[in-house]
Amino acid sequence: MRQFIVLSTLALLSSAAATSYPLTMTDDLGRKVTLNSEPKRIIAMLPSHTETLIAIGAGDKLIAIDVYSNYPKAITDKLPKVGSGYKPDLEAIVALKPDLVLADESSGSRLTEKLAQAGLTVYGGTAQTYNEVFEKIAVLGKMTNHETGALNLITSMRRDLNTLQASVAKLPKVSTYYEIDPSPYSVGPNSFIGALISRAGGQTIVPAALGDFPKLDPELIVQANPQVMVGLTPAEAAKRPGWAGLRAVQSGKIFKPTSEEGDALSRPGPRLPAALRALIRFIHPEALKSGEVK
Repeated sequence: MRQFIVLSTLALLSSAAATSYPLTMTDDLGRKVTLNSEPKRIIAMLPSHTETLIAIGAGDKLIAIDVYSNYPKAITDKLPKVGSGYKPDLEAIVALKPDLVLADESSGSRLTEKLAQAGLTVYGGTAQTYNEVFEKIAVLGKMTNHETGALNLITSMRRDLNTLQASVAKLPKVSTYYEIDPSPYSVGPNSFIGALISRAGGQTIVPAALGDFPKLDPELIVQANPQVMVGLTPAEAAKRPGWAGLRAVQSGKIFKPTSEEGDALSRPGPRLPAALRALIRFIHPEALKSGEVK
């Protein structure tokens, strides 16, 4: 599967030539999405899509974004906000007359379905795994006639990611619990966050069989006894039943990402290198102190 995704990405970008329209793409819901001409008015309903369009040079096509899109601030602050995936302002979205809306594939929000029913052209899909991040950048480059920008972004991201990963290649793997929220939801090894943890010299405590973003039985965390915890504060960890003797709690290796780090870690897009750098700081800070990572 990984080889297929990589080959698909390369195929999309092989010539980095101008996109030919009409263009038909298949989104993550298996829907055929046809663009009759180059989209000029795009609404992005996910921060990762917003950041990607801006990073590949297609930011001038954005006419509105979701309420969580906040980077780069100089651009996102100037754009109208039209709700979120779960609470979209459908009336405002339709009134803006977009020729393309980028949504997600979530069956929970049903946003793609709602927008399509309103007669809009909608692409539903976002990256879940590490390699899909690059695939989606390539797709957005293709759809918006910015394949060269997408290729340049992918190349620079992979270069930075490889440099960061090399800095911890010879260091021991550290068992890591990554908390998305206190429910507790965490990350499996095949999710893009789980892959970043591995590339940072860690190993998520979540078995792959539980999925990419599973809700955990708290007992699993206690039994795994992780060396590092990310996504909560030491005070929050201290309140959890049975956690007092865990290795991460005893050593104080519990880290709450900054707001900017948290955004980079939660968004499968251009800031993957920033996310990896943050994880290295939590998991293997010695790599930073040695000067191996700038």
